[in-house]
Amino acid sequence: MTAITHASTVKENHVRHLSHWMNGKLVEGTSGRTADVFNPSTGEVQAKVDLASTDEVNAAVAIAKEAQKVWGAMNPQRRGRILLRFVDLVNENMDELATLLSSEHGKTFPDAKGDIQRGIEVVEFAGGGAAHLLKGEFSTEVGGGIDTHSLRQPLGVVAGITPFNFPAMIPLWKSGPALAAGNAFILKPSERDPGVPLRLAELYTQAGLPDGVFQVINGDKESVDALVNHPDVKAIGFVGSTPIAQSIYTGAAAAGKRAQCFGGAKNHMVVMPDADLDVVTDALLGAAYGSAGERCMAISVAVPVGKETGDALVAKLAEKAALLKVGPSLEAGSDFGPVVTPMAKERIEGLIQQGVDAGATLVLDGRGVQVPGHENGFYVGATLFDHVTTDMPIYSEEVFGPVLAVVRADDFEAALNVVNSNQYGNGVAIFTRDGAAGREFATRVEVGMVGMNIPIPVPIAYYTFGGWKASGFGDLNQHGPDAFRFYTRTKTVTTRWPEGVSEGASFVMPQGS
Repeated sequence: MTAITHASTVKENHVRHLSHWMNGKLVEGTSGRTADVFNPSTGEVQAKVDLASTDEVNAAVAIAKEAQKVWGAMNPQRRGRILLRFVDLVNENMDELATLLSSEHGKTFPDAKGDIQRGIEVVEFAGGGAAHLLKGEFSTEVGGGIDTHSLRQPLGVVAGITPFNFPAMIPLWKSGPALAAGNAFILKPSERDPGVPLRLAELYTQAGLPDGVFQVINGDKESVDALVNHPDVKAIGFVGSTPIAQSIYTGAAAAGKRAQCFGGAKNHMVVMPDADLDVVTDALLGAAYGSAGERCMAISVAVPVGKETGDALVAKLAEKAALLKVGPSLEAGSDFGPVVTPMAKERIEGLIQQGVDAGATLVLDGRGVQVPGHENGFYVGATLFDHVTTDMPIYSEEVFGPVLAVVRADDFEAALNVVNSNQYGNGVAIFTRDGAAGREFATRVEVGMVGMNIPIPVPIAYYTFGGWKASGFGDLNQHGPDAFRFYTRTKTVTTRWPEGVSEGASFVMPQGS
């Protein structure tokens, strides 16, 4: 795999060593601390990644601060051209990147390509739209001989702290608009699958991005705290669990910087009695079990309306989900692969047991899956619960695994109440043929992203992505025009060119008359 010779070195025991990307090159870590990077399909440790110290983070910020001065002064169109060259390079290296991503995360090869594709769509939007989206406003004669105009200027150094489940997409969602707006960007990716972020850093450099403008610092809580507390880091973008999102948001606010923090999710699909259950079943299979359920937009709760709908839906789901193939991520024919770490597997299986103990009906049990030849992999099969109630842990907690819970509702109002009463508000879907019901649902549901007959309503790059309630902290969302608002600050300039005659001192508040 060419990524091994690019963004890492190989030790004699074939375990790769992953470092940091600073000032346009790989830099060996100096903290003496490392973390294991597994191959989830086999259970083997395939790499050791350096974990940065506070001093290493501080060094990266100092480099970024100097590099940003030149990058931020560059014409937005020129910055955009570099980003578009980067998009071309990612496309040229798509198979290599997807293979690396799949081997570290565990999602299938086609799903890994989708991860990358949805990421570069945002970079493409940011690169192509930078000049337009950074335009200010201009007004003449706001007063006698006075004009006013506004400027959108970069913040300086910004940082992204991104999760394991989308090791390409989320770093690209964060970095593309930030770079297009003229900022320097420091990425702290998940230490569970850092190979792709390091390779993306190389491709940014190859595309012509000046050294130091995009850097990758691998690390853990020490690195996160260092970025949040550093006075020269002006904004923090985060995606992960709700407790950490809330903590980072609070810490960033206390440090006087912008924060855009996205947390957990419990996404529902409401199934109305008039819905085509074959279509619904297929949609649920992909949305609940794709990527082993390790998506913040995965559907983890089905809410059928009415007993007949519930009975029929559960029967169809049980039949089809039992046929899904869980297997090695790079093996053709695998519907979904393993979960990312042995700790993740243990947690998911523990929550399944809690569901059983709480009295939910375990229709399909995914525990104890054995994949021939890969017995040590971190596999959990498709799991289906029926008769789940909202006070059970299997419902209230974000499982982040291939587990679908069915919470039955008597009518539309009851189904809507299930969704609106949940602490999370990331994504939701309704399947119905009734336009009035769909419109009513979209208007009244308290969730940030809504799909009507769409199971995973992730907005396209030129709209914004963001959840409500405990799923999101901050005023602005990811990608779309919101990203440029987040990564810039507005300066308003009021101008009058004197005609050479003093009018004397004025002690009256200026007015626009």
